[in-house]
Amino acid sequence: MGAEERKEKEKEIRRRDIIDAAERVIFSKGYDVATMDDVAKAAEFSKRTVYVYFKSKEQIYFEIMIRGYKILIQMIDDYEKKASNDTGIYKIRKLGLIFLEFSKQYEDYFSAIMNYENGEMDFSTGVTDMAKQECYELGERIFDYLTCSLKIGIEDGTIDNEIDITNTALVLWSCTLGVFNTLKVKKNYIQEYHKRNSEDILEDAFYMITKAIRK
Repeated sequence: MGAEERKEKEKEIRRRDIIDAAERVIFSKGYDVATMDDVAKAAEFSKRTVYVYFKSKEQIYFEIMIRGYKILIQMIDDYEKKASNDTGIYKIRKLGLIFLEFSKQYEDYFSAIMNYENGEMDFSTGVTDMAKQECYELGERIFDYLTCSLKIGIEDGTIDNEIDITNTALVLWSCTLGVFNTLKVKKNYIQEYHKRNSEDILEDAFYMITKAIRK
């Protein structure tokens, strides 16, 4: 390994260490409370060093979401490798169940993505185009799974062939996010006053959402 190659490898290790530290801070304190000083302290670097690698806390947050998206996409890919004969309508429902499993196994990444999707975070400054672009592209990959499943459902006759695929995918994604967000925010209230389990409600929600587009 040459000197230049070794230098690049060391940079990548430091960059990864900073993101690891930011995850610990943001996952424990919350995005709004966490500061770059906190990140630098957790990473055991000077604040100046942290800013060499990341322009802002917002940029690091995008890097954390990228990690979360990659895990979720891998979970979907693992299913897709074994799902060649599944109907389109089942694929739609399965995507919801994978999202549910992701929310349980990787709660912090799930919350990071949900907070961004459902919030009004202004990331217009301090985020490199590369970080934004990668994050958006990963999000679009998940959206593509949804549109492809709708196309398969139309072809195999399990989904209404009169739907607009893009509009339907956007509605399905919005409904899914809305249900997850409501159950996250109101979890204790729902259990206390309605005596309902969040997972049971999600199962019903997925059934109702897919029922609306069935052939």
